[in-house]
Amino acid sequence: MSISRSRSPAADPLAELERWLRRARRAGLPEPEAMALATADARGRPSVRMVLLRGLDARGLVFFTNYRSRKGAELQRRPHAAVVLYWARLARQVRVEGRVRKLSDRESDAYFASRPRGARLAAWASDQSRAIRSRDALLARYLDLRRRFRGRDVPRPPHWGGYRIEPRAIEFWAGRPHRLHERRLYTRRPGGWRLELLAP
Repeated sequence: MSISRSRSPAADPLAELERWLRRARRAGLPEPEAMALATADARGRPSVRMVLLRGLDARGLVFFTNYRSRKGAELQRRPHAAVVLYWARLARQVRVEGRVRKLSDRESDAYFASRPRGARLAAWASDQSRAIRSRDALLARYLDLRRRFRGRDVPRPPHWGGYRIEPRAIEFWAGRPHRLHERRLYTRRPGGWRLELLAP
C-alpha cells in the first residue's frame, strides 16, 4: 500500500470540522453527530457519555441536556470539557477541548421548540441521572404529562438547555497506512490558531 500525502491544512479548524462532518453525513454513517463528552467532578475524576452535536459555527460546538444531570452538575463546578467525534468507516476522528458556557434562554428555547413533541415531554418527565423507583413509574409520569399538555404547546423546562464548547484545542486524526497516521493539532492563540503536526 502506498503512503499518501495530505492536502494543505486548513487555516480555520472549525471550518475544517464542518467539512469533515459533511463528508460523514454524505457517507451515510449512523449518527455522524454523535460525540463522546468528557467532564470531571470537583475532585477531578472524569466521566464520559455520548451526546449529539446540535450546532457548529465559529463560536464552537453546541449540545443540549438536563442542567441537573451529572454532566450538568460537573459543568457547573468545572466549566471545561473535551469531546471526540469518531467515524470508523472513514478512519477519521476529531478531538476538541475547551471552556463550556450555557446558551442564552432564547437559543435554548428555539432549539427545544424544534424537537419532536415526545422528546419535549420526555425532558419534563425525566430527572436525568437520578435514581427512579422503576421504569413503569417513569412511563406513568410521561403519560401524566402528555395528558396535562394535551392541546397545548410544551414549553422548555427551566432545568433543560444548551451549552457551547468554546475550543482552545482541536486535533484532527486521519488513519494512514502502516499506522503512520496524520495528526494536526490546532491551539487557539491571541489573534488566531497555531497549527502543529504531531507524531502518530
